[in-house]
Amino acid sequence: MFTRSQAVADVVLSSPGCAQVFQRYRIDFCCRGEQTVEAAAQRRRLDVDALLLELEVAAKERTADAPDVRQLSMREVVAFTVSHHHEPLLRTLPLVAALATKVRSVHSAHAPGLLRLEARVEELAASLRAHLWDEATQLFPSLAEGKLDAQVQTLLQASISDHLSVVGLLEEIRASADDFVAPEWACTSFRALYSQLQWLEHDVFALIHLENYVLWPRLAATGAS
Repeated sequence: MFTRSQAVADVVLSSPGCAQVFQRYRIDFCCRGEQTVEAAAQRRRLDVDALLLELEVAAKERTADAPDVRQLSMREVVAFTVSHHHEPLLRTLPLVAALATKVRSVHSAHAPGLLRLEARVEELAASLRAHLWDEATQLFPSLAEGKLDAQVQTLLQASISDHLSVVGLLEEIRASADDFVAPEWACTSFRALYSQLQWLEHDVFALIHLENYVLWPRLAATGAS
């Protein structure tokens, strides 16, 4: 089904469940989605055939009710993006930030890296809140109405720039959190923090992939029609 020469972004477009496989191996399918499966495997020193097999398994496990966003109208894609990504993220960000502060206050003596992790989480939360607000209040209403003027183009470029910044923060967070592997002595809150950060990373990557490889290309090709 999938090939060595296929772009990782196209793999996720055809089967969203494959995103978790790429995430597990830290293969960027959102901002660097043009890379081929083979190139991505080589960069991570993975066996490409084994990676393709994992992708096949993930594709078969895809839930039947998961929508193919490529078949949705622009208005429907915007609505899907808000309900499936924006709203869950806005609910989760304050909880994760509070959890990072709690864990740092209790365990930083044993894990000094928690100080940096807390700072990066706060930075990510602030950046994402601003990004999601701009999209929801300015960019997305125009897209849903089929507008493509100079202001929309400016907002679009700013959104793409935000993506690169957010991905950089997520990479720093993963590094600070030891790839989300909690130490053996970690308490429930510590483990919950890492679990929530891993979910957050996956959802943000999925959001950026949706925008970079569904919304923006369609906008460029069709003028938001």
